[in-house]
Amino acid sequence: MKILDTHQVVEETIIEEKTTEQIPGKVVLYNDDWHTFDEVIFQLIKAVQCSLHEARNFAFEVHFKGKAIVFTGGLIRCLKVSSVLEEIALHTQVVT
Repeated sequence: MKILDTHQVVEETIIEEKTTEQIPGKVVLYNDDWHTFDEVIFQLIKAVQCSLHEARNFAFEVHFKGKAIVFTGGLIRCLKVSSVLEEIALHTQVVT
């Protein structure tokens, strides 16, 4: 039986998270026919922490082009942003 050194496990986890966070990613938001502009705008503000003006611009881009990159950053942060957007069943994709 091998006994794990908790310090080593924590250290490896931190290194893995830092490495993963450094991988650049993008969150793509797709258009749908179910959500209102207000719902999408509110969720964008919550997920991306952008201004009302920026969220409105993203929502219109998604509406007219079918999709938009709404966030660019580290992979872990992208996954968190995507998760918040998906709380109301918005369709997103994280790409690297």
